[in-house]
Amino acid sequence: MARTRLLIHSVFLFLLPLVVAWSGLSVATTALLVVLMLLWRWLVVISGFVIPDKTPQVVLETIAVSHFVEKVRWCMDRLGIDYEERQSGGTLGAFFTGRSVPQLRVRTGMVQSVIGNSPEILRFLWGNYSAAHGERAEFLAPTLERIEFEKRLDRYARFQQVWVYYHILDDRALTLHLWGVDSPGTRAWHKPLLKVLFPLLRLLMRRSFRITDAHYAKAVEFIEETLSDVDTRLADGRGSILGGDAINYTDIAFAALSGPWLMPAGYGGGAAEGCRIERDEASEPMRADAARWIEDFPRATGFVERLYAEERQANN
Repeated sequence: MARTRLLIHSVFLFLLPLVVAWSGLSVATTALLVVLMLLWRWLVVISGFVIPDKTPQVVLETIAVSHFVEKVRWCMDRLGIDYEERQSGGTLGAFFTGRSVPQLRVRTGMVQSVIGNSPEILRFLWGNYSAAHGERAEFLAPTLERIEFEKRLDRYARFQQVWVYYHILDDRALTLHLWGVDSPGTRAWHKPLLKVLFPLLRLLMRRSFRITDAHYAKAVEFIEETLSDVDTRLADGRGSILGGDAINYTDIAFAALSGPWLMPAGYGGGAAEGCRIERDEASEPMRADAARWIEDFPRATGFVERLYAEERQANN
């Protein structure tokens, strides 16, 4: 409610110069309008105390098929947190409000905290829930080795975004499907916006992700280096990529962040069913890359599929 009140106030604030110019109001009248707008803004703040928002304690702002979202979503599900997921459409949040996903909104009384970026969200989850959840939260413990490996995995994930959009941006229907126009969870008013704004969004995607032949080649090189490294580490039969048998959040991150090319069964924990791209829907070059990586890196691929079968699907 408070966000809605602020939005309405902001709309009127932007319209105020037009009202003044159209009506030819005097300086004194204009000054009075400014005072009234300031009073309105103060009343919006006060209303947050008098009529506080009835919002869930924990909200995860997402786009359904994002692999960075899946990384956080999976960890929250494994931890057993009660939360509400709110899906936006594709790239609308990033390009028009400057908000990337995932974003975690946590309400404590009348105070709401907002945390962005998957590593920062996982650090918050560890700090906030480790004492109460004990051993159940141990998989989130952020050692230096895990943090450094997570940075590499996040780069691996960003290069997969380059890989995906290099292949699909020229296919309007497939790109819109990935952005959630067919997903029941996407906010209804986002869907027509995505369709109308698609040419602009496609241009912005090409520029912001540097979708070129050279950058695509660099992306494929880094993806294959990461898969090779993970495959080599797993050769000794360990249960976790960094060693030992108990999995930790970096194992979950690798599995979740491999979703764009492998798209394993259970990806998204049920939240991405309306926008995932199945292998048979992908273009021939995408299928060729995926087939090559499955053949060349069987231990890494098998590790992801095992985690989804034994961990992700079993807990949903």
